[in-house]
Amino acid sequence: MTSAAPTTTTPSTPVKRPPAAIHALHIDDVSQFAKQLRASLSTTETAPTHLQLLNLITKAAGRGNYQAFLASAEAAPAVVKTVAAAPAVTAMSAHAAKALTQFDDEGRLIRWPNKFAVQRIALWGLWLPFAMHRRYTEREVNALLNTWHAFGDPATLRRELVEMKFLARTPDCREYWKLVARPDEDVKAFLSALRGKRTAL
Repeated sequence: MTSAAPTTTTPSTPVKRPPAAIHALHIDDVSQFAKQLRASLSTTETAPTHLQLLNLITKAAGRGNYQAFLASAEAAPAVVKTVAAAPAVTAMSAHAAKALTQFDDEGRLIRWPNKFAVQRIALWGLWLPFAMHRRYTEREVNALLNTWHAFGDPATLRRELVEMKFLARTPDCREYWKLVARPDEDVKAFLSALRGKRTAL
């Protein structure tokens, strides 16, 4: 007599249920919602079940019963959130980075650089606060420069801004105005970092 082979049972793999959909409930007026929900709860003699509580909540929010709320939520078009790509960050050259170190944490020029290339980039930081299409007296130019530098020599800075074509002036030096200047990518990175110092105040 042939004995039957022993039967082995394979443990069943638990069935994974898909996660329940999450439906957001928008409440227009929280105060009115709280009053309505409180009024509804006051009429119940016993604690509501889970489904009953869901019905009370959606009704208080003006969305009908829970089933009606689900139907409207599932019929609504899906909202896809898009994340804007971060703008590309341009690395500063050694000269621009050096120019930035000449400004303190408040964005004020604290020393006049020795190298011409660094001086020119630093002057962009002093050109920045001047307003376009406005005439300045020499005193007003000095006052603005004194706001954004800390070594007490507005005359040198004023002269350099004129020589480097950042500012123009009348022959008698009574009026100054800002000239249009177009920074390259290196200077743009420098100015962006400098603005960060000044706006952090």
